[in-house]
Amino acid sequence: MRRLLALVALLALTALRAAAAERLSGEAIKRAFDGNTVSGRYTSGGFFTEYHDPNGQALGHNGWQPNTDACWTTRADEVCYYYGPQTDRTVHCFTVELSDRLYVLRNTSNRQINALATVEPGNPRRHSDGGQPWYCDGLISKAPEPPMSRRRLAGR
Repeated sequence: MRRLLALVALLALTALRAAAAERLSGEAIKRAFDGNTVSGRYTSGGFFTEYHDPNGQALGHNGWQPNTDACWTTRADEVCYYYGPQTDRTVHCFTVELSDRLYVLRNTSNRQINALATVEPGNPRRHSDGGQPWYCDGLISKAPEPPMSRRRLAGR
């Protein structure tokens, strides 16, 4: 019960601070996350910690399981994460707001707060791929985004 009350208090404080929070552009998100570790807590209570490798890998733990094939990328005003092989892939995209040193991640689909996080320089938790190969495929290529009218969901 104490944990639940603490989480509710934290979310209330975040909601108050969100009015003064700065919404980050995709480029600002990339500068903050690229080569650094983003760790935090989901509003549902789970914890996560992921090193955002400049090669596109998201190394660490997504809150439910260790990452074995996760990738990340930024778009115009959001960060997106891709988990799983192409056949079973899940995609999660978030806008990011910064209030002091707290990052507020909101689902792009419903604007609800998904998580609160901090950014640690580098990879202090030594997240790695465990020697297992994975690559960030064409779904999150570094190519510029096409105009909305020409955007495709996937392609090789």
